[in-house]
Amino acid sequence: MSSLVSIIVPCYNQAHFLDEALQSVMDQTYANWECIIVNDGSPDDTKLVANVWCENDNRFKYIEKKNGGLSSARNAGVKLSKGEYILPLDADDIIHEKFLSTLVPELENNDALAIVSCYSKFFYKRKENIIHELKPEGTTYHAILFENCLIATSLYRKKCWDEVGGYDENMKNGFEDWEFWLAITKRGWIYKVVEEFLFYYRKQKQSMLIDTLENHRISNMKYVFNKHKALYKKHHDETVNYLLYLLKNKENTVSKIKQSSTHKMANYISKSLKLFKK
Repeated sequence: MSSLVSIIVPCYNQAHFLDEALQSVMDQTYANWECIIVNDGSPDDTKLVANVWCENDNRFKYIEKKNGGLSSARNAGVKLSKGEYILPLDADDIIHEKFLSTLVPELENNDALAIVSCYSKFFYKRKENIIHELKPEGTTYHAILFENCLIATSLYRKKCWDEVGGYDENMKNGFEDWEFWLAITKRGWIYKVVEEFLFYYRKQKQSMLIDTLENHRISNMKYVFNKHKALYKKHHDETVNYLLYLLKNKENTVSKIKQSSTHKMANYISKSLKLFKK
């Protein structure tokens, strides 16, 4: 018999997208799954939307909890799950109908494999409106040591979640999936990327990812580096080179801004105002 897959869908203020995400679960050609919808203290209609799906198919399950962030919501769902494999799915994203039927056999046929991912398409408003494509590479932690290329919606073994103690609930401002993948792969587990576009990521003008990259990238990186200090000490030279690379990029960006006509005009106006005041 095929292995049971537990799909964990945290939801906070995304009830208006939830139907689309759950429909993509329902459309799976792989039938042996359960889907746990986690209402993370959402003030919208998440409960109403979720209950309709639960009433129509008993593979859908619904739980509520006090708002605690994405890691907390995922952990709550995994704790109640019965599957051998876990698939996190954000409430505003979509999986291809062959996602599970393609990825599950990879785990079943390779005991050294912890995580299976795939190529992704980023879309805006409609799934057909593709604005970006992501093709991750690598098989070991070396490929994700400094930047995460694995999507959060990757299939993994539940026993790996047990091994590392789940998602880090202290990470409330993003990058929690990166830290989770690092924690697993640094133990010797490997991952695989199936070279097929099986995941659709919804790109929004305002999202948690955008907020993370704009406001929390440095603090999140510092947290991950400190938590896995031994790993980064082991790769000391690569770590120093990467940090110097980031610093050089920042200097180049600042230099381009200073050379831009907009910056020069603003500088000219500022000096003129100072002279006027005098």
